[in-house]
Amino acid sequence: MSVYQPIRRYLFNFSVCLTLAMTASSLALAAPTEQTAVFAGGCFWGVDAVFKHLKGVSNVESGYAGGHAATAHYEQVNLGDTGHAEVVRIRFNPLLISYQQLLHVFVDVAHDPTQLNRQGPDTGSQYRSAIFYTSAEQQKVAADYIRQLTAARTFSAPIVTQIVPLQQFYPAEAYHQNYLALHPDQPYILFHDMPKLERLRKKFPLLYQ
Repeated sequence: MSVYQPIRRYLFNFSVCLTLAMTASSLALAAPTEQTAVFAGGCFWGVDAVFKHLKGVSNVESGYAGGHAATAHYEQVNLGDTGHAEVVRIRFNPLLISYQQLLHVFVDVAHDPTQLNRQGPDTGSQYRSAIFYTSAEQQKVAADYIRQLTAARTFSAPIVTQIVPLQQFYPAEAYHQNYLALHPDQPYILFHDMPKLERLRKKFPLLYQ
């Protein structure tokens, strides 16, 4: 055996390992990271629960966005004079669920996009319908989708959903987080929000969890 053969074998193995490591690194960089979506659709209790039951969603947090005040808390926002809306911030894996699919659920299940500054019994601008986009791509996808719904006359009344950039998100108080799961027998939840989960299960069975 040539004295150079062990050296060649070592160099070959080193080259293979280096190539595999670089390939793995490239794949990791190419893999999509989690993305964020923010929607306002009335009281965040039910909206939060709807998106928590979707495959590919890792976290949903209730909060406030879209206002002019430098901070936000429930007592302040509930007065309706800060410009904030009750929202949910959603973290999702685009390999498992797309932003377009989130929009479908938002419009078809989570709320009524034709109600202006209200949802059900809750009235005021803090309960408005809004899509807070976090990128130019989200803005385009949302605008195109609303145009398609309008052109198809999907709803009997005009869609009033705002499409605006997300400037700041303020987490809601701890007692508002995961509210439906913690208070399933609360009358408001039973009457207004539990039906949303049943509608989600029926309309999007492949996404429901």
